[in-house]
Amino acid sequence: MSSTKAIAVVSFPGSNCDADALHALGDVLGAPVRLVWHDETDLGSPLAVVLPGGFSFGDYLRGGALAAHSPVMRAVAGFARRGGPVLGICNGFQVLTEAGLLPGQLARNRSLGFECRDVHLRVERVAPPFTSRLARGQVLRLPIAHGEGAYYADDDTLDRLEGEGRVAFRYCDPSGEVTPEANVNGSARSIAGIVNEAGNVMGMMPHPERAVEPLLGYEDGRYVLGSLLDAVLAAAA
Repeated sequence: MSSTKAIAVVSFPGSNCDADALHALGDVLGAPVRLVWHDETDLGSPLAVVLPGGFSFGDYLRGGALAAHSPVMRAVAGFARRGGPVLGICNGFQVLTEAGLLPGQLARNRSLGFECRDVHLRVERVAPPFTSRLARGQVLRLPIAHGEGAYYADDDTLDRLEGEGRVAFRYCDPSGEVTPEANVNGSARSIAGIVNEAGNVMGMMPHPERAVEPLLGYEDGRYVLGSLLDAVLAAAA
């Protein structure tokens, strides 16, 4: 464990976007980053924690179910309870729901197949530490790559998320209209990302770390990861 203040990117057996997250945050955005293996029990004092995408533990049982019980998740939960920023992307979103750090669950896509494509998201929430660089109603283009990305929860939970302004993103068409056709995986109310009650834990299915460089054809992921970087650097100042 390093004592250097850094954004901790957690890697589980089967994670395949940990290197992408390290590259996007460290090489592209210039943030201090550190890779954390899933069996570590002490995170030290990270600036933030990122749970990346992939197929943790082969998605046995269901996506994120086994990773939620990895030793590192106790430390992640403690960090979140103390107000530390935690971002879960794709499989990381699944892990956060399985660990009880976010409400609801992620189910099989409506198509029952793996969806790998670009999608559009409408920004619903503008607040640090994840969306401060954005504007409400702004439309982002980001890639998805998942088989279990349909967000669902009971109606009371969905109403509470809506009423408390905790829906961060919704699937939409390029003009920002939320339509059934744009809801790529069949998520309840077209939800693509949510935050916890305190606002310091966010899960999202699309991949901002894969959209940060002109070479990749789009850079909208910088809005999300840059917001996180703004928040942690301000807190560390």
